[in-house]
Amino acid sequence: MSPLPENASALICLLLVAIFSATGVGSAGAAGPVPRVLILYPYDERIPATNIVGEATRTRLLEATAGKIELFSEFLDLSRFPETRHVERMARYLAEKYTNRRPDLVIALGEESTRFIVTNRNAIAPNAKIVFGGFGSATAEELRLPDDVVGALTEFEIRKTIEMAIGLQPDARKLVVIAGSAEFDKAWIAAAQEDLAGLPPNIQTTYLTGLSIDEFAEHVAALPPDTIVIVLTVLSDRTGRNFVPRNSLEKIASAANAPVYGPYSTYLGHGVVGGNAATFESTGAAVAGLAIDALGGNAITDVTVPQSYMADARQLRRWGLSEADLPPGTVVSFNEGSLWEEYWKEIIAISVFVAAQSLVIVSLVFERRRRAAAEFQARRRLLEVIHLNQSATAGALSASIAHELNQPLGAIRINAETAAVMLESKEPDLKLIRQILADIRDDDQRAGDIIAQMRGLLKKRSEIDWQEFDLKDVIQSAIHILKPEAERRNVVVSSMGPLQGLPVRADRVHVQQVILNLATNAMDAMLHASAAERNLVFQTTLTGTNGKVEVSISDTGSGIPSDKLSSIFDAFYTTKPAGTGLGLSIARVIIEIYGGKIWAANRPEGGAVFRFVLPLARPG
Repeated sequence: MSPLPENASALICLLLVAIFSATGVGSAGAAGPVPRVLILYPYDERIPATNIVGEATRTRLLEATAGKIELFSEFLDLSRFPETRHVERMARYLAEKYTNRRPDLVIALGEESTRFIVTNRNAIAPNAKIVFGGFGSATAEELRLPDDVVGALTEFEIRKTIEMAIGLQPDARKLVVIAGSAEFDKAWIAAAQEDLAGLPPNIQTTYLTGLSIDEFAEHVAALPPDTIVIVLTVLSDRTGRNFVPRNSLEKIASAANAPVYGPYSTYLGHGVVGGNAATFESTGAAVAGLAIDALGGNAITDVTVPQSYMADARQLRRWGLSEADLPPGTVVSFNEGSLWEEYWKEIIAISVFVAAQSLVIVSLVFERRRRAAAEFQARRRLLEVIHLNQSATAGALSASIAHELNQPLGAIRINAETAAVMLESKEPDLKLIRQILADIRDDDQRAGDIIAQMRGLLKKRSEIDWQEFDLKDVIQSAIHILKPEAERRNVVVSSMGPLQGLPVRADRVHVQQVILNLATNAMDAMLHASAAERNLVFQTTLTGTNGKVEVSISDTGSGIPSDKLSSIFDAFYTTKPAGTGLGLSIARVIIEIYGGKIWAANRPEGGAVFRFVLPLARPG
């Protein structure tokens, strides 16, 4: 590779210099020091007014320079230490302190700070520009400031505050203007007297000064309610006690018997109804704007900070003043909105939640009623089906029942005829006739019982007849009904069980129907068995801890096919040519209604056995 020609290397170097210059990369080390700004506060750190102006100024300067600025703050404390020795001592101190860091610009907040830095400029910041804020043009003219000292002029037109008060209190005839005993306070009184010279003659103006803070409070407490009270500043009272003006205002306003007004925005929220003033935030922004232009080398001149009317909605309500009487454009603070305006989002959310919850509740109630109606209909249909099954059972047993009924009726007839014959004899055997009559009564009772049992099977009910009864009695009743049919089929019926009662709580007719269904099925299953082997056995057994009773009905038939055992209780399942397939399914429903269980099995010795259990009403 051959080296580049000499003129080509020089051209490349020129291009690199041009590129670096354009991008600023090579100029980083040549950047100058950041500007230094000294902010002078006239009082100590407790005074809100100058603190707000200073903080607004700092914020604006830091934003405009992206933080590339050195800011220093000094509190001169000239209210508590107005003596010349303190001022001179403070000037020497600051001159020594900033020997190696002379400010490029000094911001003086308030009259005292401006006078201080103008007087001591050569010692503290000999080449610095000076920007002031916090007082009006009259004060600036009085100070005879040099031409290069400019600022944001804040005009305190106390007359506008008075006009605002007269608009709110048109019937007021007395005006009281209050100021403290400090030099600054006295200057306020002088300015107010000059500004209020042309007030209407029907308003009596009193300037109240030279009192202690307690005397101020006592005086305003005794004023008539239609008085207008103006509090200027009370930096110190007659006793020499120093105050933060906002705190002295609060004490006076809380004791006042009439509405209180003031010329400072910092008074708002501390007892004044309102006033006309430039806000301290806007003063700080204006001062910062002048400082930025001055540091940028731009020409600057005095600017005036705009003023506005402001009011406290709470104080308006306290004194019964109408917001409609405020000057146009008044900024009303602390105006609490209605409950809807303050919490409309929360109210909507809660309303939606309540509405949704109500909808769910209504839906649940509707669903519950619909389910209850469906359950009622289902129960009614079930009872109808059970009744149909009862009727079918009664029909199947009607022949046997009729045969059973013929026996007492026939006996009654024979006994009656016999008794009639005996009564026709000369000496009737009255003892025998009495016995015949007793037999007639017993046969009549037997026939009545048979009819009552038949009526029970045929009775239709719309509700379950809950009752407690002895299960053994129901079994014996069923055996009695089945007896004629069993005899006709040559079936031997027997029963076994414990001696004590077996109380259960259910519908007696329903349980009897289950027993009759199972027993008639058992007798049907023994049709093809030999006459000597037809045995129908009822057995009751206490199970568990005597909490349930088990009833088994076994036969000696051919049994149930093992693959059908699990389905014989299904609806419409039957092995009979003329069966409906509903008897066993209805039996299962009845037993389950009363908290029981039913099942079937084949006996090892042959035949089948059906069992069901019911809970005892009074477990032993």
